[in-house]
Amino acid sequence: MAKDAPPRWDRRMQQRLTRGEAAALGELYDRFAALVHSQAHRMLDDEDAADQVTREVFGYVWENPDVYDPKHGSMRSWVARLTHRLSVQRLRGEQAGPDADGRLEDEDLEHRVLKATAAARADYIVASMPAPLRAALQLAYVQRRDYRQAAADLGVTGDEARRRLRLGLQLLSTANTGQSAGTAPPGYGPTP
Repeated sequence: MAKDAPPRWDRRMQQRLTRGEAAALGELYDRFAALVHSQAHRMLDDEDAADQVTREVFGYVWENPDVYDPKHGSMRSWVARLTHRLSVQRLRGEQAGPDADGRLEDEDLEHRVLKATAAARADYIVASMPAPLRAALQLAYVQRRDYRQAAADLGVTGDEARRRLRLGLQLLSTANTGQSAGTAPPGYGPTP
């Protein structure tokens, strides 16, 4: 298989969606709905808006499966990119009204979009991490364990726990680097 070739599942899924197989949409939904909803919720901080974006993403995929281009990344990255784009559009739509002086609140909107994009990048980075790194970060930052306790819980040495935490944090630190309003999370490819 060529290095740039999409996974077989992605190619088959696109073919099935193009043929209009409802079961394919169900399978795609089962596989990616949690990703789409959590990314939209993280960006919009609104459960109803995240539900709406989730419906819009899968509606778009159902109506436009031929838009997916395997040369630009996996089906997962395409779906995540769609989620990001629709969430940013929704954020911009919320801020479309003028402020008291009749001007658009562009700076506030830009700040919200950048913050939401960084949050989505962080979620994507954590979701893409190998399980051992994710587990170490979960223990240290969610369950408030120090590296020794994390090492004991993970069944590794203290040095290994520190290494996993350091690498996980280094990966997470890239969530805020090089951000602009139009920059998609890493691995998302160009915006459609």
